[in-house]
Amino acid sequence: MSPRWKEILSIAWPLIIANSFWNLQLTIDRVFLGAHSTESLGAAMAVMGVFWVPMSLLQQTASYVTTFVAQYYGAKEFSKIGPSVWQSFYVSWIGGILFLGLIFVSKPFFQAVGHSASIQELEIVYFNALSWSALPMALVAAISGFFTGLGRTQTVIGINFIGLILNALLDYLLIFGNWGFPELGIEGAGYATALATLGAAIFGGFLIFHPKYETDYKMLSGWRLNSLQIQRFLKFGIPSGLQWAFEGLAFTTFLIIMGNLKNGAAALAGSSIAVTLMMLSVLPAMGVAQAVMTLVGQRLGEKNPDEAGRVTWDGIKISSIYMGAVALSFILIPDFYISWFANKDNATLWAEVSTLTPILLKVVALFTIFDSIYLNVSFALKGAGDTRFVSFIALTVPWPLMVIPTYFIQNYENAVTIAWGFAAVYVIAVALILVHRFQGAKWKSMSVID
Repeated sequence: MSPRWKEILSIAWPLIIANSFWNLQLTIDRVFLGAHSTESLGAAMAVMGVFWVPMSLLQQTASYVTTFVAQYYGAKEFSKIGPSVWQSFYVSWIGGILFLGLIFVSKPFFQAVGHSASIQELEIVYFNALSWSALPMALVAAISGFFTGLGRTQTVIGINFIGLILNALLDYLLIFGNWGFPELGIEGAGYATALATLGAAIFGGFLIFHPKYETDYKMLSGWRLNSLQIQRFLKFGIPSGLQWAFEGLAFTTFLIIMGNLKNGAAALAGSSIAVTLMMLSVLPAMGVAQAVMTLVGQRLGEKNPDEAGRVTWDGIKISSIYMGAVALSFILIPDFYISWFANKDNATLWAEVSTLTPILLKVVALFTIFDSIYLNVSFALKGAGDTRFVSFIALTVPWPLMVIPTYFIQNYENAVTIAWGFAAVYVIAVALILVHRFQGAKWKSMSVID
C-alpha cells in the first residue's frame, strides 16, 4: 500500500465508522418503524427528504469549517483555527433556531403534497418532532469539522457513537412505549433523533473546549463574532450547503412523485428501503471523500496543489473498490437486505414491496458506484474552495435528467423502475461533469483563507 493510501485511510477509517454509526442510526429508525407499521416506514422516508433540504443547507454550511481548519492548519496559521470554528457555531445557533419556524408550515405543506390522509398525519408529526434536532445536528457538524480539518478524525467516532447508542435506546422507548414511556410511534422516532443528537453535541462540546485546544488554536478566546471572517465563511460555506440542499430538494420531489404513482404506497416503501440501503453503502465512501477534502485543504494550505490532485485520484480508487463490492452484493443477495424491513401486518402491501425492491437495488448498485466518484471529486473541489460551481451543478442537473422525466412517466407500467433509471443517469452525468471540472485544474489556484 502506498504512503498516500495509508494517509487517506488513516483519516478516513474513523470517518467511515462515524458515518456508518450515523447511517446505522437512520437504519435502526427505519427497522423499528417498519416493525411498527409499513405506512410509518414510507412516511418517514418522505419526511426525511423534506427535512434534509433545509437541514443539509444548515449542516453542510456549518461543517464547511473543515476546509478553513484544514487550510489554516496546512499554512501553520494555528491561531486562526479557533475563531473560524466559532463563526460556524454562530451560524449553527441562528440557523437551528430559525429552523423551528418550519413547524408552523408543516401541516399545509404536507397537505399540499397530496399523500393519503393517514400518511399525511404521520408525516406532519414526524417532521415537527424531527425539527428539534436541527440545532444540535448543526453543532455536531461544526465540532466534527474542527477535528476532521485537523486530521484527528478518531474523535468523531466517539461523538457519533454517543448519538447512535442514545438514538437506539430512545427509539426502543418512544416508538413502542417500552419501560413505561408513552407509545409515540413515528413521532417518538423524531424526538429520539433530537434528544440523541443533543447528547452527541453536549459530548462534543466537552471535547472541543479542552484547555489544550485553547493553547494550540485559541478555541476558547476566539469566541468573538468577526464580521470579516464570518462573511468569508458564508461566502464559501453557503454554496457548499446549497449543493446538498439543491440535491435534497430534487430527490425529495422525486420521492414525492413516487408516493403519487398508481402503486404509491408500495413505490414509496420500496424507494424508502432502496434509499436507506443506498445511504448505508455510500456513507462509508463519504468518509474517504471527507479525508480527501481534509488533505486537499491541507496541501493547498502548504502550497502543494499537485499533491492535492494525486490525493483525490487515490481517494476515487479506494472508494471504487469498496463500492464495487457492495454493489455486487445488492445484485446477488437482495433478499438479505430486504428482510431487515419485513412487516407481515399488511401482507398484500409487503408482497408488492418485496417484489419491487430487488429490481430497485440493481439500479442502486449502478448509482452507488458513480456516486462514490462524485463524492470524492465534489469534496476535493470544496476542499479547494470551488463551492459555487459544485452547487450550480446540483441546482441545474437533477431536474432535467431525473425529476421532470419522472413526473411525465407517472402513469407508465413499471414507472418506479424507470424513474430510478433516471436517477442513475443523473448521478452518472454529475460525476462526469465534476471530473471534467477537476481535470481543468482551476481549483489549484483557489484558497478560502486570507
